[in-house]
Amino acid sequence: MYSVNVPVPGRVRTLANELYPELVGFETVREDHSCLLKRLGDADHVAQLQHRAHRALEGTPAVEARIAGIDYFSDPPLGSAPVVYLAVESPGLEAIHADLVDVFETVDGLEGPEYVPHVTLARGGEESAARRLADREIEPISWTVTELEFWDGTYKLPVSRVSLPA
Repeated sequence: MYSVNVPVPGRVRTLANELYPELVGFETVREDHSCLLKRLGDADHVAQLQHRAHRALEGTPAVEARIAGIDYFSDPPLGSAPVVYLAVESPGLEAIHADLVDVFETVDGLEGPEYVPHVTLARGGEESAARRLADREIEPISWTVTELEFWDGTYKLPVSRVSLPA
């Protein structure tokens, strides 16, 4: 599965690392952190998929994003629950997501109107632990999104990047 992801600044990764001791009771703890912007699907020719995405992103400006707090999905449409995440506030990222939805199929329950920008920290575990984390106050982190990554989910590696404005 290929996707377009938003790389996060080191301050976000540092926050995730600081929260690690409170995440160890979950089934899975993410070690790599980014914000999934849009799943693109599988492709025989990644270059064609990238080309379609680049065309959809033409003229897209850099946008502001902000980690506003910790939250969780108690009943995600895929995978184990709960999913604990850093909540990302960004009307700009939501607009880019909507533009990509116009070009690529939507994953029901995850994309389109249901899309919630976030950075996953952990999943699977006690909902009470997720609730405790969500109640925790954090210092907000703001940044300007100046590039996006094309991500290869099979190998868990970035394939390429596109600078914003595109």
